[in-house]
Amino acid sequence: MSEIITSHSEASSKTLPATTSAPIEEETESSIPDNPEPAESFDQVLADYERANSRRTISDDGARSNQINGTVVSITFDAVLVDIGYKTEGTLPLSLFTAKGETPAVGDRLLVTSKGRNEDGYYDLSLHKVAQPKDISSLEAAFAAGSTISGTVTAVVKGGLTVDVGVRAFMPASRSGARDAADQEKLIGTEIFCRVIKLEKEEDDSVDIVVDRRVVLEEESKVTKDRLYSELTEGNTVAGTVRSLTEYGAFVDIGGVDGLLHISDISWSRVTSPSDVLTAGQQLEVKILKIDPATRKIGLGLKQLLPHPWDAVPATYTVGERIRGTVTRLTDFGAFIELTPGVEGMIHVSEMSWAKKVRKPEDMLKVGDVVEAMILAIDIAAQRIALGLKQTLGDPWAEAPAKFPVGSTVTGPVSSLTKFGAFVTLSDGIEGLVHVSEILAEKRVERPQDVLRTGQVVQAKVVEVDAAKRQIKLSMKQLVPTGLDEYLAEHKPGDTVTARILMIEGSSARIELGEGIHATCVLKAPEIATDNTVPSGTLDLSAFSSMLNAKWKGGPSGASIKQEVPETGQVRRFRILAIDTEAKSISVELSA
Repeated sequence: MSEIITSHSEASSKTLPATTSAPIEEETESSIPDNPEPAESFDQVLADYERANSRRTISDDGARSNQINGTVVSITFDAVLVDIGYKTEGTLPLSLFTAKGETPAVGDRLLVTSKGRNEDGYYDLSLHKVAQPKDISSLEAAFAAGSTISGTVTAVVKGGLTVDVGVRAFMPASRSGARDAADQEKLIGTEIFCRVIKLEKEEDDSVDIVVDRRVVLEEESKVTKDRLYSELTEGNTVAGTVRSLTEYGAFVDIGGVDGLLHISDISWSRVTSPSDVLTAGQQLEVKILKIDPATRKIGLGLKQLLPHPWDAVPATYTVGERIRGTVTRLTDFGAFIELTPGVEGMIHVSEMSWAKKVRKPEDMLKVGDVVEAMILAIDIAAQRIALGLKQTLGDPWAEAPAKFPVGSTVTGPVSSLTKFGAFVTLSDGIEGLVHVSEILAEKRVERPQDVLRTGQVVQAKVVEVDAAKRQIKLSMKQLVPTGLDEYLAEHKPGDTVTARILMIEGSSARIELGEGIHATCVLKAPEIATDNTVPSGTLDLSAFSSMLNAKWKGGPSGASIKQEVPETGQVRRFRILAIDTEAKSISVELSA
C-alpha cells in the first residue's frame, strides 16, 4: 500500500495541468476564447492565464499524466519551494526530506503531484506518485492492494459525491472528509486521493464502485501528527491558533496538533471564563508545559511567558502600608483583594470591623468593590498577603481610657444579654460589660434578662478600663443612692452621733450608725477593756442608767460622770473624725 504525504489540505482549487522534463507544448488557439468575457476576479484571471499557458505532460501511450517535473528554487525553515512551470510555485514540507535523512538543494529536480492551491496561494505538492486508473482492471488491482488512487470530484448527489476515477464512482458524505454540505460543494472540480472500498460488477456489466477519501486524510494526519509530536519538546515556545473555547480552557492548534491551554494557565490574574480574554482564531505564542507520551495530550501555558508577578512583591509592598485593591471573590472566612494582576491579598472576617462581629464577608463587601486596606503580613514563600480593613478606620480603643475614665457615668443601649451580664454599647466599636452582680443593689439578680432587654438605654458607672484587653467594666447599682450615701450627705467631720458597738477587736471597734451603715472607731488605751465578755448583740444600757440615777438624785447639772470602758452591744456617743465619700468609709472616736 503506497502512502501519501502532503503539506496542506486537499480542499483547494482544481489541479492545473502539469509538465515533464521534456514537455511537448500543446498550446493551441482553442486554448484561448475568441471573445473572452471579463473575469470576475484577479484569481479567475490568473487561473485563465495559467490554463492557457500551462505545459501538459503526455506519456508514451498518449494519456495525460498528473506528474510534474519541478525544480527546487528556495528552501525555508519548514518548506521547500518548487518551480512547477506555473506562475506560482508549489510547496513541499521540509520534513518529508529530513525524515529520510535527505537534504534538498536549490536546483534539484523533483517529480511531484499537484493537489491545488492552499490558502497562501501556493500549490500543495506531493512527492509520491499516485496512480490514475485507466480501466476496470487497474481499479480492481488498486482495490485488491488497498492502494491510494487519484480522482476528480464531479458532483454532489444524494448521500455523497460522485468521483471520476476513470469510471464513475460514489463517495459517501461520511467518507469525504468534509464537515458539512458547504465543504462538499468546495470539493467539486478538485483532485482528491482516495481508496476503493467496494467494487462489484453487476449483471448488466456495469460496475458499482465506492471510494473513501477520509481514510487517506486520517493516515496523512497521523503521519503529520507523529512527525510533529517527535519534534515537540517540553519548555519550547511555539506559535498557535485558538481553535475552540470551553469553560475550562482553550484548544490551540500548534501546527497540526492541538494542545490544551487550561484556564489557570491563561493569565496570572484570575480568569472567570476563557472567552473573556481569548477569541477563536486568535494567534498566540504559548509554552509547552507537558507532553503525555501515552495519551499524546499537550498542556500549554500563556502566562508562563510573562514575568511572575510575585517576583516584584518584596520590592513593591511592605507591612503596615495602605493599599487599594478590588474585591475578586468572597469565601466563608474572608474576601480576596487583587492588588496587581496575579497578586491577591486576603481580608479575614475578624479584620473587617471594630464596631461589630462580622459573620459573613457579604455583610461588609461585595465582588467588584474597590477598598482601602492595610498590609498586616507578607509570606513570599506561601504567596500570601494578610490585609486588614478595620485598621484603616483607626482603633477606637486607643482613646478609650481618656474617653471613659474610671468613675465617670456613661449612657448607652444594651447590645446583648448573656447569663453573666449585659453588654452596653458606649461608642462605635466599644462595649462595656455590666456584670449580673452590678445590676441592682437592693436584690440579687439571677438572670440579666429578668430586669433588662436588648436595646434598652441604661446608665452605668465606669468601674475599670483595660484598653489592652479591650474590656470596660460597668456598674448600674453604684449609681443608685443608698442609705450610706444619704448618711454621708447629711453628716460631716466633728458631728456627734449615737451608735451601737458591734464588735471590738484589739484597739478598734466596729460600730453601727444605722441600718447597713458602719464605721470604724479607734480605741485609746484607757478605753480598752481587759475582759470583754458581754455577748455580741446584747444591749448594755448601764451608761444611760448611771446618767438617769444622777439626775434622779438631784446631782448638780453637768456633774462629772465616770466614763465606762466600751463593751460589745453598748450604745455610746461617738464623734465623726473623717468621711471618705469615694471609698464610702467613716472614722469615729468615743465622745466624752
